[in-house]
Amino acid sequence: MAKSKTRYRCRNCGYISVSYLGRCPNCGAWNQLVAETQEVQKVSSKATASRLITKTGGSQPIRLHNVEAKDEQRIKTKFSELNRVLGGGIVPGSLVLIGGDPGIGKSTLMLQITDDLAQNYKILYVSGEESAAQIKLRADRLGAGNSNIILYPETNMHDIRAQINDLKPDFVVIDSIQTMNEPSLDSMIGSASQVREVTTELMKIAKNEKITIFVIGHVTKEGAIAGPKIMEHMVDTVLYFEGDEHHSYRILHSVKNRFGAANELGMFEMTNQGLQEVDNPSAFFLDERLPNANGSAVAVSLEGTRPLLAEVQALVTPTAFGYAKRTAAGVDYNRLALLLAVLEKRGNLMLQNQDAFLMVTGGLKLTEPAIDLALAAAVASSYKNKAISATDCFAGEIGLTGEVRRINKCDVRVKEAAKTGFKRIFLPRHNVTPQLQQLADIEVVGVASLPHLLKLLFS
Repeated sequence: MAKSKTRYRCRNCGYISVSYLGRCPNCGAWNQLVAETQEVQKVSSKATASRLITKTGGSQPIRLHNVEAKDEQRIKTKFSELNRVLGGGIVPGSLVLIGGDPGIGKSTLMLQITDDLAQNYKILYVSGEESAAQIKLRADRLGAGNSNIILYPETNMHDIRAQINDLKPDFVVIDSIQTMNEPSLDSMIGSASQVREVTTELMKIAKNEKITIFVIGHVTKEGAIAGPKIMEHMVDTVLYFEGDEHHSYRILHSVKNRFGAANELGMFEMTNQGLQEVDNPSAFFLDERLPNANGSAVAVSLEGTRPLLAEVQALVTPTAFGYAKRTAAGVDYNRLALLLAVLEKRGNLMLQNQDAFLMVTGGLKLTEPAIDLALAAAVASSYKNKAISATDCFAGEIGLTGEVRRINKCDVRVKEAAKTGFKRIFLPRHNVTPQLQQLADIEVVGVASLPHLLKLLFS
């Protein structure tokens, strides 16, 4: 006989407890443990031994050199930016998770993608948040009102599985995973157990039936996809759709991809007709730059395989209070504090009594260490009240002793800087080679240390 067993799972980290606790002992979150009921089936030891002896089929062990691997034929979409982020196109039978803030444009993106794919493939769009009439209104606004997409407003996974078996679509969109309900579980919709079981079921459908499934996921206030972290481990690709509510641009960023490079970046612009591709993001972020303003420097960052030029602005002013204030937007605050300390210790800039404000224009967020050189140049330019040439750009990592450390893929950065119109690029000395200097019509300057950089710029 099967009997019920109740346990409590933390919605924040997935910790399991046999009894209810007000505070999770694993992550420290309060009031996050929810009850789960599971059926426990007792099996005799004799039956267990019989199952171990009797072969029931399934996959068999095989040596690696005997495995036949074939390149998957990728499906191209009309968005080249999306194809780049996915590693060259959509892989049939893959499970793709897309997360983002509310109203950022996740459903709009998926509706535009599926409208393009519906010309040659059968699409099933499952919506747990909007009615068919609401989706039709958005489709009319985007010019996709006459699409062959099959809409199915439903949250019950049992009915969704039945529809997939009957229709046999090529693509399925789940909008969103947090609204789906597995009837066999007693837990509430959106709980960690529900999200985990629904994701498991969708993964089986994708792999067994060779159906490509796009899953839209909500995010928490910290920016992570809501639900258990294991969900991101189970899917093939994890994409984050990011943007600033005060800007029209949107960034599709991959953090995991089993079929291509991670950390790829695709640029879109939100318009009245939907999302439009941005073919040249560097020019998009630099078009409003003042040519001779002090405190401004251009960083050549690398997002995945794509080089990106972004303006870094710094404002250094004498503090009016007892301690200096530091503010960072678009870069890590701790990274800014570290660079200010290095500039004061190694560059002889008296910054301890100066307020320092630093931002990346356009609301862009840069995390690569190679932007250190541009950050240091912008701060020094504002402190000395001397402008940096508008045709200069920077790429390099700065260490605690003031040395400029080697970075990767300098050839790609140099080509992008030359294509954008820059005449000089500052790189780590160890990266500068004769082949690199002849690569493009741009002057490549090698920098050995932070004092060396300041001497080249302001002497």
